[in-house]
Amino acid sequence: MPERTVRRQARGLKRMAEILDAAESMIAEVGYPELTTNQVAARAGLSPGSLYQFFRNKEEILDGLVARYTDDREEFWAARLSAVTPDVPLEVLVGAFVDESVAFKAESPAYWSLLYGSATGDRLAAASQRMHAALAEQIAALLRRRSPGLPEERARLNATMALAMVKAVLPMLGPATPEHGAELVAELKLMLVRYLA
Repeated sequence: MPERTVRRQARGLKRMAEILDAAESMIAEVGYPELTTNQVAARAGLSPGSLYQFFRNKEEILDGLVARYTDDREEFWAARLSAVTPDVPLEVLVGAFVDESVAFKAESPAYWSLLYGSATGDRLAAASQRMHAALAEQIAALLRRRSPGLPEERARLNATMALAMVKAVLPMLGPATPEHGAELVAELKLMLVRYLA
């Protein structure tokens, strides 16, 4: 009996992941405000009734995506945090952060769509704020690890400003040619290094 329960739980977790994958691809295509549970169910190859066994509405799907992204980013940056020491040049740290942000934007466009939030609803704005705060904390931890004497409040402020810079530039990469995109990334790195120095 316990083995059957474990198998059911594993299938349920797999199905939830498939639903979140489908939601992510739909958000990247149509945006969260236009997203419907029927679209997500169709993309996941489920009936709407089957989707409702896992998520009752698109707000619960949003909560699931925010939790997934937050956990994923925390694990990602925690794994890299141990490599950051005061000896790591600021240019190297900034370069790695920007390059990872650009790569993650390409891999997970819905994350950035959600991170920017929307004026269409308080729930999406709140989700965006939670994701922004989690990412800013991870950046602050990197900065404090590199500069142990940096006061915590200053690290948070620097992280918030650095994240704002990244959020301002990344949307410009989509329509840019590869050459112009590379120029924008180089300028972003330069701007961050000068700000954080």
